[in-house]
Amino acid sequence: MGAMFRSEEMALCQLFIQPEAAYLSVSELGETGTVQFRDLNGDVNYFQRKFVNEVRRCDEMERKLRYIEAEVRKDGVPVADNLTELPRAPNPREIIDLEAHLEKTENEILELSHNAVNLKSNYLELTELRHVLEKTQVFFTENQGSLLLLYQQEEANDSITRALINEEPQNQNATVRGRLEFVAGVINRERVPAFERMLWRISRGNVFLRQAELEKPLEDPSTGNEIYKTAFVAFFQGEQLKSRIKKVCSGFHASLYPCPNTNSERLEMVKGVRTRLEDLNLVLNQTQDHRQRVLHNVAKELPNWSIMVRKMKAIYHTMNLFNMDVSKKCLIGECWVPVADLAIVQNCLTEGSRLCGNSIPSFLNVIHTDEDPPTFNRTNKFTRGFQNLIDAYGVASYREANPALYTIITFPFLFSIMFGDAGHGLLMAIFGLYMVIWEKKLSTKKTNNEIWNIFFGGRYIILLMGLFSIYTGIIYNDVFSKSVNVFGSSWIAKYNYSTLQHNHHLQLNPNQEGYKQVPYPMGLDPAWMVAENKIIFLNSYKMKLSIIFGVVHMVFGVCMSVVNIVHFKKYASLLLEFLPQLLFLILLFFYMVMLMFIKWILYGATEEDVKYQPTCAPSVLITFINMMLFKHSKVADGCSEYMFDGQSELQKICVFAALLCVPVMLFGKPLYTVFAKKKPGRTMANGSASQDIELQPEGFPVIPAIAGGEKADHEDEAFSEVMIHQAIHTIEYVLSTISHTASYLRLWALSLAHAQLSEVLWSMVLNKGLAAEDGDYISSIKLFVAFGAWALFTLAILVMMEGLSAFLHTLRLHWVEFMSKFYEGHGYPFQPFCFKTIFDTEDAEE
Repeated sequence: MGAMFRSEEMALCQLFIQPEAAYLSVSELGETGTVQFRDLNGDVNYFQRKFVNEVRRCDEMERKLRYIEAEVRKDGVPVADNLTELPRAPNPREIIDLEAHLEKTENEILELSHNAVNLKSNYLELTELRHVLEKTQVFFTENQGSLLLLYQQEEANDSITRALINEEPQNQNATVRGRLEFVAGVINRERVPAFERMLWRISRGNVFLRQAELEKPLEDPSTGNEIYKTAFVAFFQGEQLKSRIKKVCSGFHASLYPCPNTNSERLEMVKGVRTRLEDLNLVLNQTQDHRQRVLHNVAKELPNWSIMVRKMKAIYHTMNLFNMDVSKKCLIGECWVPVADLAIVQNCLTEGSRLCGNSIPSFLNVIHTDEDPPTFNRTNKFTRGFQNLIDAYGVASYREANPALYTIITFPFLFSIMFGDAGHGLLMAIFGLYMVIWEKKLSTKKTNNEIWNIFFGGRYIILLMGLFSIYTGIIYNDVFSKSVNVFGSSWIAKYNYSTLQHNHHLQLNPNQEGYKQVPYPMGLDPAWMVAENKIIFLNSYKMKLSIIFGVVHMVFGVCMSVVNIVHFKKYASLLLEFLPQLLFLILLFFYMVMLMFIKWILYGATEEDVKYQPTCAPSVLITFINMMLFKHSKVADGCSEYMFDGQSELQKICVFAALLCVPVMLFGKPLYTVFAKKKPGRTMANGSASQDIELQPEGFPVIPAIAGGEKADHEDEAFSEVMIHQAIHTIEYVLSTISHTASYLRLWALSLAHAQLSEVLWSMVLNKGLAAEDGDYISSIKLFVAFGAWALFTLAILVMMEGLSAFLHTLRLHWVEFMSKFYEGHGYPFQPFCFKTIFDTEDAEE
């Protein structure tokens, strides 16, 4: 947890690696994920870098893997997506073997695919031919009369034509026409109407077309999709018309097949086609079985191949960031490394040199610099969700105090104040506990559902929000909008039953004779839940709690700035910024909080003094307004405007002292900057003079803390700019103390809205089923339906929608009201070279 207090200390290092050991060394660094490399070739075109050819080879292997994977998934072969242990990047000597193996596998699958397409094409042609022969057999036996009629009609048309042009047949034998010819084939079903119209137009109605749809769809050899076709036979006469018909068939992509003229020849041909289809089907089955065996063997190795190629590509991409020294015998890289991981980086370099058998060791140097390092907060699966909430607002500046440590408690607590219902909190805690217990199983299931991924990433946040909501629900004595009577009530009603039953306006006296009032052991007294002034009481109670927690939260945020001031050694800000800000907040708003506690302690129904009776208790809000405006309010006889002696003088001192804090905040830091520049002998350091300190095996040098905020301290700015900046900052802080205090009233508002909505849902839905007075069966059905509706609305509205609303309001209270007091968030994240991170990012993009 100490690493959560502020970001890790970082060091800028130079890596000196032998070219032979560079690949394996970078591979070891990628497995550990401890370094963030910098690009030393920013001015060099990417295609001119040293290892661009290796990256292209990896791209080509990735292309082959994508093709192989597509073929595997097309055949429905299962591929193991989740590996228990990721394989390491292959050695340089193994890369050639892997590349050759992928080439061989791709060629084998390509050959199998081409053979399968050719066989399926032949099978499709034979199938179409069989259908054509079978359909034409029916056409020839059933349509002889239609053919004869067509023949006679053609002769009559020719006779009429000759008579019109006064031609006599030169030869009587010329009137004897030749026999009809035909063309048979198959065509796609959706093209049949257009095909039929086109034949009619080119032949002027002299083509007799018969067609029959194929009952079963055929398979496209290339895509495997189903295609529906129709067999047709076109009867015509003349060679010229025959050529026209064939051109139309070619234009409509119709497949023409030879069909014998005689019946016996057609039957013999059908028998031969069926025999060939059976043989071809046997060959297709054997080919498919062999393809399945090959693809199953490939599917077992495909995830490992993909991981290895992706690691190789990432390694060569990283090596392209390195620079070559003058002698071209050493690769030089620069990287940011957490100081705690320097030994791990050195071990990775040593292991890389050992694996390649290189006798010359690789080493690293630490470079002292004034450049802002990246921010790295080491997290685990519990703290990662809270850290993501902070980073969503802005990454912390280097070595700045990290709010995520305190958010672990304050976030679910403020959420529970708004969500305070023990029943709804229990549902949320059960959901969070389910994701926590089964997190290993659920994390292995990759899904594209963004909502589920968000919920699972914040499973520990949901669990804590549910547990805290159970606690605040007990304090509010609110379980699904109903109270629980565990300890009995502290109120005593000295009325008989009939009086209580028929009089709805009775008021219980908290100061009964012979009765000593005792506080309720825990939470709210259940008697308040049946009182008519419940809303008035809860409003006052929750509103005061909201102000109390809000002011304490803001005071804690202001105190957190001391951590940054001391660490960055801005001791002047301790007196010129922190102290006046804290005093301004305490003298005004924390004083108002103290008035609430004083009022709760001093005033009560059992007090003998009249001025401390509840009727004489002054309003805290009115008292605070009068304090700011120096006004007085009228009070009843025997009562006092103030709660204690000397309050008027104390309030004036608080107001004047708070007003004096404003000019200190406004002019203190700019004037200090002016006087600090006039000090003699002051030099400006631009970093440490020591460079390239080689790390020895016996130990690592101590890296001095880099004060990232020093150079942003307006030292080189003009006095007018510093003054304007400080004026904006001062006005913003003074006004924000008022607006932020009022903003914490959302704790009261959302808590009240959640409780009222839950009560309305109970009384308007579930209570209808419980109050049913029909027969036993009808009442049971009504209760069943009412409970289902109540449970649905409870989960959808009260838990999901209200929970999301309370979550967003809690997030705003932390981002704006709390973190604005001390958090800058001007840093940039530490993004180490890590294979797991690269794979997760690529999978998310896909």
